[in-house]
Amino acid sequence: MKAAIYFRGSLSSCNYDCPYCPFSKNTDSQETLAKDRLQVETFVDWVRNQEHSGHQLSVFFNPYGEGLTHRWYREALVKLSHMPHVDKVAIQTNLSAKLEWTSDLNPATAAFWVTYHPGQTEEARFVQQCGKLYEQKIPFSVGCVGVKSAFSSIKFMRKALPEDVYMWVNAFKDKSDYYSAEDVTFLTRVDPLFGLNAKDYDSMGKPCRAGEKVFYVQGDGRVKRCYKDRQVIGNLYKDGLEGIAKKRPCRMKQCDCYIGYIHMEGQPFDPIYGDRALERIAVIT
Repeated sequence: MKAAIYFRGSLSSCNYDCPYCPFSKNTDSQETLAKDRLQVETFVDWVRNQEHSGHQLSVFFNPYGEGLTHRWYREALVKLSHMPHVDKVAIQTNLSAKLEWTSDLNPATAAFWVTYHPGQTEEARFVQQCGKLYEQKIPFSVGCVGVKSAFSSIKFMRKALPEDVYMWVNAFKDKSDYYSAEDVTFLTRVDPLFGLNAKDYDSMGKPCRAGEKVFYVQGDGRVKRCYKDRQVIGNLYKDGLEGIAKKRPCRMKQCDCYIGYIHMEGQPFDPIYGDRALERIAVIT
């Protein structure tokens, strides 16, 4: 089976305090961190044991917090990037951690989904961090939440990054009619795909690869069809992918999150992202 696995452990702490994030400046206890470390290590061991199963796997770590400040996430990325049956391993990160360890990654399989948070980091340092990945030819995208207070920073970052680094903008959807026509024009110049992200997709009963070829795994092995749907469809460690995978039409009225709607069938995303969907790298022509 060719499958994509999103993994989220118990980590819920971050070194940033973005006002739009519910997990900003959370502090996990040592007990929680130890639990998260064990969960990540158990998952990596499970992936390793799939080498002769016939599965080709892509893995995306999207913790509720910043993973790369913790050694076990860095070690997990390195190990997974060198496994022959792992096509891709990526992580969502603010890129604040030191990056010397990235020289141990396999750049053919490792990738980064980098989120830029204006006001949380010095612009020059963030650009420098991105430059280190660029020099190592490790694929990455850079994105930002499109709040109006960040517009000048978004404009600066687009100019500062290499032209061939795709920069995405997440539409701010907490307020209706938040953007003016001029705002949309500006954000579309930065991210030509902004209009696709600004939409919510009617999804009830519609086909999606989630639950069939895409799986959302909690730290203890529980698997959900997607993070928006709370129904548990199995346990990765007890049932395996073979015991979980089947076609499952969406049970949600709408899908408003990139890591969800990107897997809907009948949408224009596959030709745009190809095999770079996990790290959100678009092919802009």
